[in-house]
Amino acid sequence: MTKTKVAIVTDSVANLTPETIAEHNIYVIPQILNWEGQSLLDQIDITTAEFYARLPQSKDLPKTSQPSPGQFTEHFQKVAEGAESIVAIFVSSALSGTLQSATLGAQEMGDYPIEIVDSRTASLGLGLLAVAAARQAAAGHDYRQVAEYVRELAPRMRVVFVVDTLEYLHKGGRIGGAKRLVGSMLSIKPVLHIENGQIEPLASVRTKSKAIAHMLEVVLGEMQGKQNIHAGIIHAGAPQDAAYIQQQILQAVQPQELLVNELTPVLGANVGPGVVGMGYTE
Repeated sequence: MTKTKVAIVTDSVANLTPETIAEHNIYVIPQILNWEGQSLLDQIDITTAEFYARLPQSKDLPKTSQPSPGQFTEHFQKVAEGAESIVAIFVSSALSGTLQSATLGAQEMGDYPIEIVDSRTASLGLGLLAVAAARQAAAGHDYRQVAEYVRELAPRMRVVFVVDTLEYLHKGGRIGGAKRLVGSMLSIKPVLHIENGQIEPLASVRTKSKAIAHMLEVVLGEMQGKQNIHAGIIHAGAPQDAAYIQQQILQAVQPQELLVNELTPVLGANVGPGVVGMGYTE
């Protein structure tokens, strides 16, 4: 069997569709959802549809955790059977212990060539980085070149999103600088973004429609005049909002790529239903 020169690995926070994963031959390690006494592998033991159907009936908010270092080693060993080297890109180390766990797991691979990359982002920001890495690998670059490319691209990746409530981020401890909005969280719809790997506030608006309008103003303002835009739209049980944003983006700019997906359960557990947002870079 001919081995792939560079395999691209990410985690399920990347929020990529099965079609995109298959098209770019990306290996996705599932994160873990701990809920009502069950430990569920993201998108394997629980689907997105099942998660959002069950959430309103649940007394307990689900919690999330990353695989152990030993589980990461097992995943890397599996990938290594068909690849000469690995570039593994994971959710921001400021939001999750995934990177630390993966780094420990990679150390058990001995002298096998593997690069672990901190995306400093999440959701389709991470997903778009994984896709960009896969394109670099397909173009023939070696694993160090691919990892360096991703590290240079990561600071330019933007993720902006609107949440219905800060309750989930607050209880999950992933709220970052947006915690100063918590006192007024009943009366506002926050527009948040990921900056330096953490969730930070961008604006506070009274209604969701105005929050989406503000997000689009920010996003389209940053996209204007740029030629090679790769973008993604995510939502949590808000397909109409996602369709509206997609329409506005396509009318204003012609992105090279526009992925659309619903938030995976481990992300939905941390931000709650009703979220809509974007990841994009040039």
